[in-house]
Amino acid sequence: MSNCNEMKKWVTAGGTTIYRVLPGRSNVFLVSGGGKNMLVDTSPANRWGALCRRLKQLNINRLDYLVLTHSHFDHAANASKVRETFGAKVLVHESEEVVLSAGENVMIKGSNAFSMILVNLFAKSLLRRRKYEPCAADLIVNSSFSFPGEGLRIYLVHTPGHTHGSVSLIVDDEIALVGDAMFGVFPWSVLPPYAENVDLLRESWETLLATGCNLFLPSHGSSRTRAQLERRK
Repeated sequence: MSNCNEMKKWVTAGGTTIYRVLPGRSNVFLVSGGGKNMLVDTSPANRWGALCRRLKQLNINRLDYLVLTHSHFDHAANASKVRETFGAKVLVHESEEVVLSAGENVMIKGSNAFSMILVNLFAKSLLRRRKYEPCAADLIVNSSFSFPGEGLRIYLVHTPGHTHGSVSLIVDDEIALVGDAMFGVFPWSVLPPYAENVDLLRESWETLLATGCNLFLPSHGSSRTRAQLERRK
């Protein structure tokens, strides 16, 4: 992608624009509406330069918020830099505030036989090596949070399962940015390969369906439709 016109973009009926600023290993999204700009996740540390270039292409010099769907390194590693460089208020769920402030990762579990083996063999050493620059949170959320602003219909819901502190951003009750509450890589399933609690994750899918959203943007892979989520495989 050489310019902002090539970035994947969605516009809701309410006029809110969502850009996929960074694709690939970890998607990063910019949500613009009601005079506010908020970034959702930050990508791994080695993508900082690319993230800055993409935001510059969109003429973004300041961010109102940085929403962390959870505090794993591939979502939060650049949080401190985003806070310092763009003046963003950092939001994280209360159960992951301490982890974020230490630059550490919440432990994970496998959600299938293969990923369980990988977790048992490599997870502890991998997550220990992937420590990142600590970041202080400005806003600590619990079960929900609504963003202030005239005409702004954007809010957070708690969607635990991948980690206990995972949250999703609901935009105009049309599009949900779901972090790792879903996986967008395999066409036959939305179940991420790693989940702290699969039962909680399935409950979170019900929460997301209850929002009325018809499109879901995960952090890994491509968008998923309401019909794909309703199959819940």
